[in-house]
Amino acid sequence: MSARREQMLFEMGLAPLWRLRAPGRAAGSDESRDPASNQAAIEPAKPSPRASATVQPGHDTQGDASGRRAEIMRMDWSALKETVASCRDCPLHAKRNKTVFGVGDENADWMFIGEGPGADEDAQGDPFVGQAGKLLDNMLAAVELKRGENVYIANIVKCRPPGNRNPQPDEALKCEPYLQRQIELIKPRLIVALGRVAALNLLARDASIASLRGKVLEYKGTPLIVTYHPAYLLRNLPDKAKAWEDLCFAVKTMQTLQTAHSAPI
Repeated sequence: MSARREQMLFEMGLAPLWRLRAPGRAAGSDESRDPASNQAAIEPAKPSPRASATVQPGHDTQGDASGRRAEIMRMDWSALKETVASCRDCPLHAKRNKTVFGVGDENADWMFIGEGPGADEDAQGDPFVGQAGKLLDNMLAAVELKRGENVYIANIVKCRPPGNRNPQPDEALKCEPYLQRQIELIKPRLIVALGRVAALNLLARDASIASLRGKVLEYKGTPLIVTYHPAYLLRNLPDKAKAWEDLCFAVKTMQTLQTAHSAPI
């Protein structure tokens, strides 16, 4: 391992900061990628036959689900927060301490989405406040971002799954309108999906993290990039280098999106 890469891995732990590479330099990776994948052309998500089993189990009757969604889609921030706080629409509510709505700038360009609250989040009511949260804050600082400043953080589900297991399909389905409404209200320029569970639910497709990284996908028209969940990175140190590569790609993508938005018509 080169001295540069070893230093980068050290910086991607819980130490305060990473250093953003100069434009044009790519971080090393164990996965080969087409250089063209660094371009910020949006690649629409392609549904797979297994996607419906992942995010659309059809637990409710169609009419009930449609009416509930329509009601949520009309809510402002105040009504949405109040509804989530009192939600009992799936079994996760039974053992929760607090719902974890989300936190940050409600007009943010950046939105980071994980899978679900853990024990610390359930106790405090905010996402990413444990060790994984500290790593996420360091990841943000490395690219000159900060929680609450042009950044919003949320999860696929608002209540903690028992034992920190992955959310079940029907649980994710119940929370999906809440998250969709958050995204509609925020109008982020870019979503970063943290981990496979978040990616599969947002993209409605079954795929590996390796096949999704390094591309600009989309969630209902909003550009989306996939990287690893911070909790996974704490257990798998070598993949921190790949996460750093993903963040550099996300920064480049955001710059492209901002340039396109400000260009004269």
